[in-house]
Amino acid sequence: MIEVVDVHKNFARQEVLKGTNLTIEEGGITTIIGGSGSGKTVLLKTMIALLLPDRGQVRVDGTDITRLGEKPLNEVRQKFGFLFQGAALLDSMTIFDNVAFPLRERTRLGEDAIGAKVRERLDQVGLKDMGYKYPAEVSGGMKKRAGFARALVTDPRIVLFDEPTTGLDPLLAKSVHQLIAAMQSRVGFTGVIVSHDIPEVFTISHRVAMLADGVIADSGPTEEFLRSSSPTVRRFLNSDTSEPADTL
Repeated sequence: MIEVVDVHKNFARQEVLKGTNLTIEEGGITTIIGGSGSGKTVLLKTMIALLLPDRGQVRVDGTDITRLGEKPLNEVRQKFGFLFQGAALLDSMTIFDNVAFPLRERTRLGEDAIGAKVRERLDQVGLKDMGYKYPAEVSGGMKKRAGFARALVTDPRIVLFDEPTTGLDPLLAKSVHQLIAAMQSRVGFTGVIVSHDIPEVFTISHRVAMLADGVIADSGPTEEFLRSSSPTVRRFLNSDTSEPADTL
């Protein structure tokens, strides 16, 4: 579904991606792990062309999105939902209006249909009857759930998650992981998660890829990945993997 082909990305003199190659298969959840500052979020953002690579291709359903103009690129982006690290809710809007925002911006649905869709998604993420509240009035975990509802409200085929459990305590992080897994199973989207929440995130991952020194050190089905013979992967998995969220 997504092919990252020999992608390079620099910021000033810092080379972050150095010929990254990764294939995201349709269905299931692929998790991208790696050390702090390894470029996991940069890689995720290239998949939706929020960042354009300096060299290489990003193919979505066979189309290289790095070469598209604004209109065809926006059409490809209709396939995506994106849960940002901090949920990125608009403080001036209620939770309901935050979730409704993509439908009002990108569709011609009437308010009755939008309302029904928003209520359905809020109910599914455990926020039934919470739509009237503003982001400042709810907890960090609820903000993540609201952001997830917004990412799902347009029925995307692909959902990208940038550190979805950052800032949450272990119990809340576990509940968010369980919610992602349950909704993926229910809705059937292809999920891509950037995470430092190891090893807990492996429990919901169908495939895992590790980014190290600008390239993919290894990738594969979760059980196979955990038995990887790559020295880089083994050192990472056997070390203390607690770390702050990426700055890149």
